[in-house]
Amino acid sequence: MPDPNPTVMEFLLTRRSRPSKTLTAPAPTRDELMPILTAAARSPDHGKLEPWRFIVLQPAALARLAEFAAIRAEALGVAPEQLAKTQSSLRGAPLAVAVIAAPKPSGKIPEIEQLYSAGAVCLALLNAAHAAGWGANWLSGWAAHDRGFVEEGLGLAPAERVAGIIHIGTETSTPPERPRPDLDAITEWVEA
Repeated sequence: MPDPNPTVMEFLLTRRSRPSKTLTAPAPTRDELMPILTAAARSPDHGKLEPWRFIVLQPAALARLAEFAAIRAEALGVAPEQLAKTQSSLRGAPLAVAVIAAPKPSGKIPEIEQLYSAGAVCLALLNAAHAAGWGANWLSGWAAHDRGFVEEGLGLAPAERVAGIIHIGTETSTPPERPRPDLDAITEWVEA
């Protein structure tokens, strides 16, 4: 017989990301962030490879990345409105954690499973931040997928990529609920 945890289930059923533009300082301190990172690192990891790592981006680093985004946008021909959105999310964030997918060579664990693990880390980090009382949002965008931006701006190795950037801060408003998936439309029950 299962031993349900209704508090956790209620949290998961009502979880809602907070738009990054509604997050402000203060952000978690290093000591407050460590249990959040610890919870995220408990994500499923087939083979115990730890195919991910964290880069904690504080305000000065975020401002530097916002400036570097302008350089990369010009080189790539990114539309001005896309650049403005990227710079606004970087400059406005009180703290962000880049979850870096860092696949490890393995004869047993395919790279795709390692990438899924990095995605699980992103969701666990988002949920842990919310559970700790912070507002949080999982973002990426064009810059997170540009090799020049991530290698020069974040110091990623060629085989690494950004799985997500989790913005964390103090909520300034609670977002309205949004439509959720129709479970009947996306669920198939197979009996035999």
